Amino acid sequence: MHVIIAGAGLGGLTFALAAARQGLEVTVLEQAERLGEVGAGIQLSANGTRVLHGLGLGPALEAVAFRPGRGEVRHYQSGAVLSSRELGESSVRRFGFPYYHLHRADLHAALVATVEERQAATICLGERLTGFSQRGGAVTVHTEAGTRFSVDVLVGCDGIHSKVRECLFGADAPRFTGCVAWRTTIPVERLPPRHVRPVASNWIGRGGHFVHYYVRRGELVNCVGCLDCEAWTEESWSARGQPSELARDFQGWHPDLQVLIGAAESCFRWGLFDRDPMPRWSAGAITLLGDACHPMLPFMAQGAVMAIEDASVLARLLGAVRCGRLPVPVALERYESLRQERTATVQRMARANLEFFHDVDAATEEQLNGHRAAHEWLYGYDATTLPVDREA
Repeated sequence: MHVIIAGAGLGGLTFALAAARQGLEVTVLEQAERLGEVGAGIQLSANGTRVLHGLGLGPALEAVAFRPGRGEVRHYQSGAVLSSRELGESSVRRFGFPYYHLHRADLHAALVATVEERQAATICLGERLTGFSQRGGAVTVHTEAGTRFSVDVLVGCDGIHSKVRECLFGADAPRFTGCVAWRTTIPVERLPPRHVRPVASNWIGRGGHFVHYYVRRGELVNCVGCLDCEAWTEESWSARGQPSELARDFQGWHPDLQVLIGAAESCFRWGLFDRDPMPRWSAGAITLLGDACHPMLPFMAQGAVMAIEDASVLARLLGAVRCGRLPVPVALERYESLRQERTATVQRMARANLEFFHDVDAATEEQLNGHRAAHEWLYGYDATTLPVDREA
């Protein structure tokens, strides 16, 4: 059984490893000429690390990750801790797996190295998917370079601007949220000793919030600041901004943040766009995974983790196909039924947090406690043991 994956990002490579474990032949098409990952910090909670450890990536992740002691919600001016939840060893005790802070490039490199070491997939670089067709249970995939692939299943892991999704269901209609985001990473040597706590810090304010945490074993501090904004046109993680503008946007926030922002040498700025949950992800022997089918705002730290969960569930279902227990269309329908409600809920939670994080004066004890309870529901999920051989 041969599966084509469109996109060699975090979700696509996790799915490649999981599918290879199920005995599937895997080819990954990547439009870039070389492998790499855009962005900076990423948080992986136990529901994601459970999958990755199960795929054998535990030692590779431990070598590059930072384990935060807890997560804190803080007041943007006073610095008061409004809410706190234990991570660190508590995550291992409660859920069986750690909570990591990682640089996206480090996680991506670990996935690439594992795929190559195990010969889990053939990765074809410089192959931009342009279209596909289905006939008699087979999928024919066409690329810009003129290559054709005939396979049993096509999985679109090609992100928020997914070509597979566009070909299946038409162009999407993202909505500007009225919010823009800044990101930067700062070497710790540019900061006063122990200036940043070893936790995930979320400073909530009036019309904005600011998140920072250590990545790459504690050698870098990843920063993301979000502010309300009237208009924006570009949805891109790679639009450069000016550190002076970043400092201006967060003028008047806590002095500790001023020191942090003042150490930034470069930064990026982009608009945040939102999409509604999709009613369908699949058609015939073609389906979507991760941001291609449930792109979400970055206010639950779950975008990549949801793709990792998808990868585990879908691979096990296609393993059932290979063993003759399910036909492909039924397996893909079951994948949707197992994943759609959860991912749509997380999309809505992330959307609700935009309002919560940007109105510190209205933050109630009930909201703060509810935020903590939501993480319990998220982190306790086990994608590796869902009963895929029966309907959800």
